Amino acid sequence: MSRIAARTKARAAARLAATQALYQREMEGTPTSALLHEFHHHRLGATIEDAQYAEADVAFFDDLVTGTEARQAEIDTAIAARLASGWTLARLDRPMKAILRCGTYELLARADVPVAAVISEYVDVAHAFYEKRESGFVNGLLDAIAKEVRR
Repeated sequence: MSRIAARTKARAAARLAATQALYQREMEGTPTSALLHEFHHHRLGATIEDAQYAEADVAFFDDLVTGTEARQAEIDTAIAARLASGWTLARLDRPMKAILRCGTYELLARADVPVAAVISEYVDVAHAFYEKRESGFVNGLLDAIAKEVRR
């Protein structure tokens, strides 16, 4: 595998893990430092229930988790502004909120990652949790945010 392909795979694994960590934080109220420790030592690249988790870009994972948490109010405002009339962030289920928050953080803070890559990657993350309709929702919402924040 080329270095670029390996980096791409490691970043994809980091995005999925960051989404899972943010979901866990919202579900259990786990402090970020404890989440990072748990993922570093027991999840990233580990074998869990006969499933081998891919090696993740740990620094990228850490940035996604801590950055999303640090900018959550700004991120939530950006997401809420693009929801359909009558919809609120509270109506979205927790996995969807984690996906959208993480993707929005990346659009806001990681100008080194192209918009198309961010959107495509979080659509892939959505496929891990949802059917086609929800992944289309992720695509549309992140695209709308990207048009605003990455002019």
